Amino acid sequence: MSLTDFFSPINPDSFTPKQGFFTSQLGLKTQIYTESFPDFEEHTYDLAIFGVLDGRGAVNNEGSALAPDYFREKFYKLNEGAFNSRIVDLGNIKHGATIADTYIAIKMVVSELIKKDIIPIIIGGGQDLTYGQYLGYEDLEQKVDLVIIDNQFDIGDDDNEGIATRSDCYLNKIFLHQPNYLFNFSNVGYQTYFVNQESLSVMDKLYFDVHRLGEFAQDITLTEPIIRNANMISFDMGAIRSADAAANANTTPNGFDGEEACRIARYAGMNDKLTSIGFYEFNPAYDNNGQTAFLLAQMVWYFVDGYYARKKDFPLTPKSQFMIYRTSLKDGSGEMMFVKSKKSDRWWMQVPYPSGQSKNERYHLVPCRYDDYQTAVNGEMPDLWWRTYQKLN
Repeated sequence: MSLTDFFSPINPDSFTPKQGFFTSQLGLKTQIYTESFPDFEEHTYDLAIFGVLDGRGAVNNEGSALAPDYFREKFYKLNEGAFNSRIVDLGNIKHGATIADTYIAIKMVVSELIKKDIIPIIIGGGQDLTYGQYLGYEDLEQKVDLVIIDNQFDIGDDDNEGIATRSDCYLNKIFLHQPNYLFNFSNVGYQTYFVNQESLSVMDKLYFDVHRLGEFAQDITLTEPIIRNANMISFDMGAIRSADAAANANTTPNGFDGEEACRIARYAGMNDKLTSIGFYEFNPAYDNNGQTAFLLAQMVWYFVDGYYARKKDFPLTPKSQFMIYRTSLKDGSGEMMFVKSKKSDRWWMQVPYPSGQSKNERYHLVPCRYDDYQTAVNGEMPDLWWRTYQKLN
């Protein structure tokens, strides 16, 4: 089955200004499916945008199905940055006969794009579409590190049969999916009054990494190592405060501000591991002045900018590009090793695989902060090291 079977073209009138585009704007820099489907044999692309016109699983936010074209209207007016972009817009996936059909379409598109070494940028739709995004990794024979930017954990009671789900409980489907290829889950920006203590206990027992919004109140750069650990990211626009992103029926007064959301998106683009990202729950019905559409367009712009600023310094490249640091624990139980990139000053810690767990590698590399190294220098074991080691067993 060809990719073209999944997509409907975009009406150029929906995103083209009356005066047309300037030569520097993304509307002329992007190959957009308006008549002929893009030819992957003739052209090389790095990033593929596509919309999903399905909001059936979006709890109290169904108008999100209309999001993709409202996003395009703002995005293609933005100027290209200091990079030569190779972006393709594949158009929209129409909602299937059932929501399960939509998930399968997303799965097949995501899987095919990743195999072509093209990063999908998904514009939803409800955040339950994250499940379809996740399914795209099923046939790739790799473990997945999933990062969700959200103000709560979407693990409510799911009464749907099969693979159908809702935006408030789709994580259940991911956690329980068989075969299980989820290695780690991280939540960035949850707000405690939206999360019950039982859910927090579940996350702790599974050694998942969850981070309160308040952790980043003074320093948004603390999100970078968490984001850098992701293979796939799902961004709920409801994680942004209502003053900056009102176009969501479930928006709340607190959350990340617009600038912080853009910085998170740029960190995502710079992540050498990342192979897909989805932006969900933007609802144009609540966007009276178009500001949320503009913010989403700028977030995707920053993601693209981050992608073209990738350092390609994951510690598998020549050792001359890295500094190795060794520390000893106070109790004498052993030493810890850290790796620092000379190109970006970013840090990783080495967590050893248990004996026999990996035939090809001795260590699992985890993105970390300088503070984790300082903790080890003081003879203490960083919590991130211990949680990762537990998951490797």
